[in-house]
Amino acid sequence: MKGLDRMEDKRLYITCGATKLDMNNKTWIMGILNVTPDSFSDGGRYNNEEAALIQAEKMINEGVDIIDVGGESTRPGHEKISDEEEINRVVHVVKALKKRFDKPISIDTYKSEVARHALEAGADIINDIWGAKADPKMARVAAYYQAPIILMHNRDNMNYRNLMEDMISDLRESITIVKNAGVPDGKIILDPGIGFAKNYEHNLEVMRNLDKIVNMGYPVLLATSRKRFIGTALDLPVDERVEGTGASICLGIDRGCHMVRVHDVKEMTRMARMMDAMLDKPGARVISNG
Repeated sequence: MKGLDRMEDKRLYITCGATKLDMNNKTWIMGILNVTPDSFSDGGRYNNEEAALIQAEKMINEGVDIIDVGGESTRPGHEKISDEEEINRVVHVVKALKKRFDKPISIDTYKSEVARHALEAGADIINDIWGAKADPKMARVAAYYQAPIILMHNRDNMNYRNLMEDMISDLRESITIVKNAGVPDGKIILDPGIGFAKNYEHNLEVMRNLDKIVNMGYPVLLATSRKRFIGTALDLPVDERVEGTGASICLGIDRGCHMVRVHDVKEMTRMARMMDAMLDKPGARVISNG
């Protein structure tokens, strides 16, 4: 696995095994597969191998490009679990996914030991909600396995002087951490961290300024699916936020985001494909009389 390669023409590619994703070609869909009992949206639904495989197959049939496996809930007030328990939750699922399906797998964890075991089991990408800041060994694991790493913006407070400037500074710190460990620029993906260390107004401000994150020069993953700021804006519970999620990813795609992380794969894939067509992305071009 070569990871994410920056080419001569400045196009961005992420290579996972035999799969090469041209980040400029279309919007790439990352489907959420939580194997947890307590995630905010789907906790307990897929926390056994059979249910996880059924859901993964459903997402693949609906157009998913990458499957994101998570073993610990990140919802507000979630209960932290040990490395061992998280490893026990995710490794057998990763192995089963790798055996049955030909799709890249990301491991949603901020713990280096969990990441290491998942990569050994066949995962391709690390998705770290603490941007390699929570565990000092995470960056070295990414470098050793030559794994692309998603660095999400997060912090333990909301004491911003200037939200976007502070966010960019925080993300640059994460970039420096992984580069110092041997991860090249070409294997770094950024995530603005919607819903993490941000209140409702912060989240809306970040959404309006996503182009500033895109302009940092790395692929950007947007993860807004069913999140609280959507529920606040629409006064809707978590299971009625599909349309709000769709609006947020359409804005993100228009602002230049390359990947979206979603629960509702069918609906979001259709919206992303329509956005790609309107933005004339090469992967959306078809020969048609319509």
